[in-house]
Amino acid sequence: MPEPVIGDRDHGATDLYLRAIAVDRASIGAEDGYPFSLPCVAHLRDLPFTTPVTFFVGENGSGKSTVLEAIAVAMGFNAEGGSRNFRFATRASHSPLHEVLHPIRGPVRPRDGFFLRAESLFNVATEIERLDEDGPGPPIADSYGPRALHEQSHGESFLALVQHRFLGSGLYLLDEPEAALSPTRQMSLLALVHDLVGARSQFIIATHSPILLSYPGATIYELGDDGLTRTTYEETEHFQVTRDFLNHYPTMLRTLLSEDMDP
Repeated sequence: MPEPVIGDRDHGATDLYLRAIAVDRASIGAEDGYPFSLPCVAHLRDLPFTTPVTFFVGENGSGKSTVLEAIAVAMGFNAEGGSRNFRFATRASHSPLHEVLHPIRGPVRPRDGFFLRAESLFNVATEIERLDEDGPGPPIADSYGPRALHEQSHGESFLALVQHRFLGSGLYLLDEPEAALSPTRQMSLLALVHDLVGARSQFIIATHSPILLSYPGATIYELGDDGLTRTTYEETEHFQVTRDFLNHYPTMLRTLLSEDMDP
């Protein structure tokens, strides 16, 4: 059993906004290619969410971002990121996987939500400015902090969005947030996630970051050749490789940078 989340005794599986994802296998034809050919999708039946924070980990190309994106779209979020009210599209590149996913929701609906992709944060910031130019109501940008997202660095704007826009009591899906953040800022994000979990929020995060993966009590799903399996923090390759490299980096560097290695 996962350990309870530190400092949050009341927020558990019984009141999660998204309890599971069911897969309609009958709708997937034998001739269907990507992404249904990915091992993590080919073996997927039902995916339960039992803790307020869930991580997807795996090698590049394992399908973690594809699965997260499909869950986001199935939950009503824009494929390129944003809240459920965002409907912009710079390029239709998301897969049809969301069409066979059926969310199993909890009894309480989230009051807030956001799908945040590090790679498309620029597009989200641009859409915020466009909506403010076209709309007659109060500026949307005010909800994202005192400075415009485009006037900050990638990492600053990412953290500002989480700090100011994530209101709590929400469902938040983050795709590789560490891509925008230094190790110190990743620790800042970890603290923000913890605060929001304390405010009855649920997170599903695709990541390579051993810093983020350390969140206490989180569920970690590893996507690989055997499909999608539950694992522990210390069993992830991300933890083990990072630990071994930092503990033995002179030896690792000699091996990696050896002149005898193939170019």
